[in-house]
Amino acid sequence: MSFEAFLIVAAIMFCIGLYGALARRNVLAVLMSIELMFNGVNITLVAMAKYLAPAGLQNDISTVLTGQVFAVFIITVAAAEIALGLGIVFAMYRTNETVDLSEATQLRH
Repeated sequence: MSFEAFLIVAAIMFCIGLYGALARRNVLAVLMSIELMFNGVNITLVAMAKYLAPAGLQNDISTVLTGQVFAVFIITVAAAEIALGLGIVFAMYRTNETVDLSEATQLRH
């Protein structure tokens, strides 16, 4: 695949995630949409590391793996976000008995 194809796939994933995060009312759907956005960014970072690494620096592994390292950091942040987000969803469901975002004005009564 070419670099442009990777960027097109990543942009499509990011746009689908952005639409899902803005248009949905269900908290779980919003969290999944944010994950799609993270994955679109990951594809872009890894594609840039593969295709845009300078030709003279191919032997130095630290310059070639920068996109992959950033992708690992994003995956770590996404895992922490899901753990925290699910905790908030459970607390919201206990108090409001719904996971609708329009009902999420506050988590305490």
